[in-house]
Amino acid sequence: MKIGFIGLGKMGANMVQRLLRGGHEVVGYNRSPEIVNELAATEIMIPAKTIDEVIRQLVGPRVVWIMIPAGSPTEDMLQTLLGKLSAGDIIVEGGNSNYKDSMRRAELAKISGIGYVDAGVSGGIWGLKEGYAIMAGGEQPMVDHITPLLKTLAPAEDRGWGHVGPSGSGHFVKMIHNGIEYGMMEAYAEGYEILKARQEYGLDLHQISKIWQHGSVVRSWLLDLAVAALAEDSDLSNIKGWVEDSGEGRWTVMEAIDQSIPAPVITMSLFRRFESRQDESFSAKMLAALRNQFGGHAIKRPDENGQNGS
Repeated sequence: MKIGFIGLGKMGANMVQRLLRGGHEVVGYNRSPEIVNELAATEIMIPAKTIDEVIRQLVGPRVVWIMIPAGSPTEDMLQTLLGKLSAGDIIVEGGNSNYKDSMRRAELAKISGIGYVDAGVSGGIWGLKEGYAIMAGGEQPMVDHITPLLKTLAPAEDRGWGHVGPSGSGHFVKMIHNGIEYGMMEAYAEGYEILKARQEYGLDLHQISKIWQHGSVVRSWLLDLAVAALAEDSDLSNIKGWVEDSGEGRWTVMEAIDQSIPAPVITMSLFRRFESRQDESFSAKMLAALRNQFGGHAIKRPDENGQNGS
């Protein structure tokens, strides 16, 4: 199958390589041309310097997969493609867009007779080797048309992918997936911190992780990744405890609020990421001040323990 692919970042480039190695033809475009030239040279990808060039090299019904950041970049690209594609063509949006935007975009594309599939994609940098979990939302004929692509990108033809529902459902399911991921990661992180705090045992966290990988209830791919991280840096001394969030955890929490569904673990895991970005917390200062005021509890000054001292 021949498709256009727009957005060759770490994930997009790996997806293109998996498609090429699966026998598909890919016309690739990226705002920065270096990766386009590299993939054209090493993976026999068909390079394109412009969006028009991508479209010219495809035959109808044309399929264009977008893998660029959510928000304005995706919105602008969609508008560009709607002005250039023809009725019967299909846009696949694989970024981490808000499902409400996906629903709106599907209706917008429908006005022009253009198909729209929102594809939630999970797999990160390991997807090239292991395959991607893909949650596709949209009308059945559109998903059927791109099924050969989904089968190639997935871990196997018969698993790791599926048509989960109408437009917006693909990104909705991926959003909840990421919210669950937040909670799982936070549980692992807290557990490891408790283990490390019991210093008199001299626990080897890497060894313990490897034990847990086999037969344990908590074994998972995330645990496998923890093993890899601890093998590289046993006490994580080269990593700053600063954690970003992609936005999908926030959307999951907002969805829980909208639906009046209690989601304390996912919510707290999101707030913990916010907390990780504070060099110093004013709320913690206020807590210390209040304890001192009502109970005379000791407080530490800025120059104690090397914090904020001159």
